[in-house]
Amino acid sequence: MTHHLGPVLVIGNGPVGQTAALLLAAWEVPVVLLDARPERDPIGSKAICQQRDVLDIWEHVGVGAQIAAEGLTWTEAVTLYRDSELFRQGFVDRGESPFPPFVNISQARTEKLLDEKIAAHPLIDVRWGHRVVGLEQDDDGVTVSCELAPGVEGQGGVAEVRGSYAVVCSGARSEALRTCLGLTFEGKTFTDQFLICDIRTDLPDWAFERRFYFDPEWNPGRQVLIHPCPDSTFRIDWQVPPEYDLSVEEASGALDERIRHVIGDRDYEIVWKSLYRFHSRQVDRMRIGRVLLAGDAAHLVSPFGARGLNSGVPDAENAAWKLAFVVRGWAGEELLDSYHDERHAAAAENIEVTTATMRFLVPQNEQEWCERREILEAAGSQDSARARVDSGRLAEPFWYVDSPLTTACGTRPFGGRPPRGEAPAVCPGVLVPDVQVTVDGASVRLRELARSGVTVLCGEGVDPAAVREALGAATEAGMPLGVHALADVDPRGAVAAALEARPGEVFVLRPDAHLAAVLDSVELLAPTLARLLPAA
Repeated sequence: MTHHLGPVLVIGNGPVGQTAALLLAAWEVPVVLLDARPERDPIGSKAICQQRDVLDIWEHVGVGAQIAAEGLTWTEAVTLYRDSELFRQGFVDRGESPFPPFVNISQARTEKLLDEKIAAHPLIDVRWGHRVVGLEQDDDGVTVSCELAPGVEGQGGVAEVRGSYAVVCSGARSEALRTCLGLTFEGKTFTDQFLICDIRTDLPDWAFERRFYFDPEWNPGRQVLIHPCPDSTFRIDWQVPPEYDLSVEEASGALDERIRHVIGDRDYEIVWKSLYRFHSRQVDRMRIGRVLLAGDAAHLVSPFGARGLNSGVPDAENAAWKLAFVVRGWAGEELLDSYHDERHAAAAENIEVTTATMRFLVPQNEQEWCERREILEAAGSQDSARARVDSGRLAEPFWYVDSPLTTACGTRPFGGRPPRGEAPAVCPGVLVPDVQVTVDGASVRLRELARSGVTVLCGEGVDPAAVREALGAATEAGMPLGVHALADVDPRGAVAAALEARPGEVFVLRPDAHLAAVLDSVELLAPTLARLLPAA
């Protein structure tokens, strides 16, 4: 039975808000999804690069496999200095994920696929043309005041919408809501500009790899990033000077010359183009009472490394399962504090990583330019220099090793940030490797099983009946809790191998498939669950 009967309000119908709405509805929580626009607008490609674990989250709401199938898969990132290749980066999978490391697909197509799932879900009420201009909260819920777009019904063009909680996913231009909530949005705006053109042309040799050029002769002193996309389209991203004027370059024919320096003398079509500066900013709080902030409304980073949307979607998942557990009475409101703890730390990590990239891409003085030049020139032959080349550490899940929900394990310490392209060893806080398991005769993925609630896996020598007895109070409360013997769900031994399971160990998985604890005693289960889910 739910404790709060009002719907959760999701403000912003972009991919982060869409994901939050679908995941909340998957937990049988009703949602009102508000957006200021009168309808979905054509937006160009925008966020194109979707990481494997984000596809996995989207598959939980039924679209991950379709996005992966329609998108263009790439498995290597190539970094070059001028015209010489420095290194190629692959990506480690400690499990058996059905998804490739990265898929490129336009944001517009991703939104359309998510829209189709939303339209079919009876628990999601979509309201376009509702611009949120005010927000108040009390002990029982949240009330938002909305200016209604022309043609939207409402007395005097204004409406109030009431909900139990709210998730703000309204993007970078959420100044009014951040101010209303009393939040700061400190950070930096970089002076250099970046020009993006999505170009349809024939470049078969570049069709399955991301290419990053330092100081190519056709953009001297600056960088160029090239991403392959579906339909023979390539995103080309040039770093350009602060005074660059796109309209002047178009009128003079210099834009055509710029493009041909990259693709050569072949036919092409510009599908979309944009000019912008990058920001690195973060709110001071991601939970304010009954309101959570997610995605670009809460944090902005440079796109080198594809850490924008690939961080916003995990924000949505983290918010959704915690709100669902609170709304449905399986945990107390204290659980929502951990949303800030975990996702604010994830945003800070992304800012740290992307700021380091921007320092390498845009040296600030002559000494930094000389140091970078020395590193790039040495990287062709020296592994130590190659490791210092920063062309953007690509998106990866955040590891909740310092979360208040995580129970540390002395025999499985976190080894720190792994080398680029690699995954950390299994320890409390990390996302579990994805491996096929068998439950009630059916084959499912381990992460799919985990996302049904709290999951306990019993290693060799641990009696599941004893575990269920130790967790009896949680079971009686109706919380979704699954207890499984590894030997029963893992006849191949693949999960045990991926988890590096040892006799006598008990694994506790969160509803977002992160590992909450690895225990060596059944007696530790009750306090571990109390730590994971503070009492209602």
